[in-house]
Amino acid sequence: MNKQDWKILLVDDEHEFITTLAERLELRDINTRVVFDGESALLAVAEEEPQVMILDVLMPGIKGLEVLERVKRTNPAVQVLLLTGHGSTRDGIEGMRLGAFDYMMKPLNIDTLIEKMESAIDYAGKAAKLGQ
Repeated sequence: MNKQDWKILLVDDEHEFITTLAERLELRDINTRVVFDGESALLAVAEEEPQVMILDVLMPGIKGLEVLERVKRTNPAVQVLLLTGHGSTRDGIEGMRLGAFDYMMKPLNIDTLIEKMESAIDYAGKAAKLGQ
């Protein structure tokens, strides 16, 4: 699948971080939708199911792990890559238990993120073919 066809949702309350990430992905021909909180993320998933959601764990309001849990319940095909900061490996591991595809620590390496997004999209495509 062409990267221009990917449907990526970026969710983080750190406006500068997430808008800069979106711009960096755009430079690599990856279109994204950006939201800044968990409630908006849930609405975005309901409106137009993304293939991959890049989701910050620590946000005000609905926390990232709750968003993950709710998305996996209603839209299990969405592959979620969690972003954790402050050395919170425990949140990443809990997220994996809840169905996240993977997790990454901030600051991000953009090339590693793109590789993980591609792996998540490939995984989702194979799972769909197997009827899972």
